[in-house]
Amino acid sequence: MQKQIFLYLFIITIILFSCNSKEQKDNFKHVVYRAINNKDTATLSININEKRFFGHYEISRHRFGKDSGTVRGDLKRDTLRGDFHYIGYGGSWKRIPLALLKKENKLFSGTGVIGTYLNLPCFMPGTPIDYSNPEFVFEELKAPEK
Repeated sequence: MQKQIFLYLFIITIILFSCNSKEQKDNFKHVVYRAINNKDTATLSININEKRFFGHYEISRHRFGKDSGTVRGDLKRDTLRGDFHYIGYGGSWKRIPLALLKKENKLFSGTGVIGTYLNLPCFMPGTPIDYSNPEFVFEELKAPEK
């Protein structure tokens, strides 16, 4: 009986460690972007590697307050796709899909048809994401030289 309990605990331990073996945080590069659209300002502070990104996103809308929260997602070739989970100006949590096209050292925000999958908002598969008229064009902020 003790051997079965030991084996059971051993298997559970292996499963927990394998599920928690995400990429090392050291492999991510920290980048800060900022975009200005009329009187609205957006700041995107992300950690990014070849496959994934995560970080903080804040949009200050002139005379309407700000939306502030976290972003996370995947990087495929030149596109960052994920979601923005934030507290809106009204104080309630919201989640929207996020798509950014990386081109010429800039990030262009994309728009598309939004649907839900497993009760989470996402861009509808099979419909293109439009980057031709972005709300924000992000430019990388360089750290001041010492």
